[in-house]
Amino acid sequence: MSGRSFPAGKTSPAASAPTRTGHDRRGFEATLAASVRRFRRAFDGGPRSATVSREGPPSRLQFWTLYLSRFAGGFGSITLVVLIPKLATELGLAGIGLGLLYTVYTLAQTVTVVPVAWAGDRYDKRLVLLGTLVVGIATYAAFGFVSTGTELLAVRAFQGAVFTGMGLMTLALVGELATAGTRANYIGKANAASFAASILGGLSAGFLYDYFGGSREVFLVITGLYVVTFGATALLLSADETRVPGFPFSDLAVNRRILTLTSFRAQYAVAVTLVRNWVPVFAGYAAAQGGLGYPAFAVSVITVSEKFTNMLLQPFTGRLSDSAGRALFVFAGGGAYGVVAVVVPLTPAVGAALGLPESYPVVGAVSAAFLPLVALNLALGVADSFREPASMALFADEGSDGDGVASSFGIRELVWRPGSVLAPVAGGWLMAEVGMGSVFHVGGAFALLGALTFLGLLGRAHGASALREW
Repeated sequence: MSGRSFPAGKTSPAASAPTRTGHDRRGFEATLAASVRRFRRAFDGGPRSATVSREGPPSRLQFWTLYLSRFAGGFGSITLVVLIPKLATELGLAGIGLGLLYTVYTLAQTVTVVPVAWAGDRYDKRLVLLGTLVVGIATYAAFGFVSTGTELLAVRAFQGAVFTGMGLMTLALVGELATAGTRANYIGKANAASFAASILGGLSAGFLYDYFGGSREVFLVITGLYVVTFGATALLLSADETRVPGFPFSDLAVNRRILTLTSFRAQYAVAVTLVRNWVPVFAGYAAAQGGLGYPAFAVSVITVSEKFTNMLLQPFTGRLSDSAGRALFVFAGGGAYGVVAVVVPLTPAVGAALGLPESYPVVGAVSAAFLPLVALNLALGVADSFREPASMALFADEGSDGDGVASSFGIRELVWRPGSVLAPVAGGWLMAEVGMGSVFHVGGAFALLGALTFLGLLGRAHGASALREW
């Protein structure tokens, strides 16, 4: 028919007609499907893919740029935790006014989650991150010039939006740059940078304030750090070509895996908020009211210890969870956190039974409970280091399938909010009406219940093997 000749040993077109027809049909269908995808991409304004389109694998420099952003966000946040009481005193804020400084921060974080996550999935995450850094530069510069309580409240709200926006974009970009088999490892490294900032900022903020005799120079240091981070991000981070049309939250909100994860996370938020906030309360509160009455530096050492083990271990535990099973690490880490939390009120009895010292160089006069409390807070950091990178990677996995990785992290943030807002109120009531130890018992119970709920739903909805396969 075509006039072509066929060498000896080759089959003629007629003889292979059925096979060729099958190939042609499949080829036609593949071509048609590709054409439809191209049309939808043109119509929607971009590819529905959560894989960042770049030439070649991402360089380590890009990851380190994102780690720097994570560090800057953590440093600014922890510095304000230390300086807010001093700023409030200088401007005459007390009572409800002081409480509003924390309320507006939390509300701004909550309001920011959905629009920033949507923008990150719909447009270039790098540009969204750069825009957030610009707002951060202006915000921390403004902190040094506030002169009224109203101005401080307004700038504090912007700080909450900046911290949330930077967290969402850096984690989303780390999740996209990393492969499925290395995601928890890289997220663990990003979290380690944030914990390093919390340790350094927590220990240095008060020193810098006292050294300069005020806060303006401290905020100048943070502003400079943000400027450096902006420059590094603009120069070293590649453009993000991901485009997810529509409103990804609507699909992710009914994702079976995310629903299973949120069954744990909603309860665990109560546990972590209670335990993490009440360890320093327990250490520093007056002994007559159920605390240990330790000096400020001793409380700082205890508080930082949990962040220290988290910082050291998360890159390692993240890598382990990539190979051993992330769901297993979420369950084990959450359960272990609950067990350790329940034991915290027993530290005075443990210290007394072991005959431990009641005074240490630099730290000063404490009690026999000091070393056991430091050890248990270190253990809380170890337990959480197993849970956190694995949990983040599981959320990123769902978004990276094309549904929007920034939105998946946004859902993760929103699920945390109710527990983090309500738990402090419950903790205050428990401390006043029942006793200091009850706060840790309730916190530990929520962690254990969350881990068991997660295990039950995981087995029922996804099979017994999901604990190691996820």
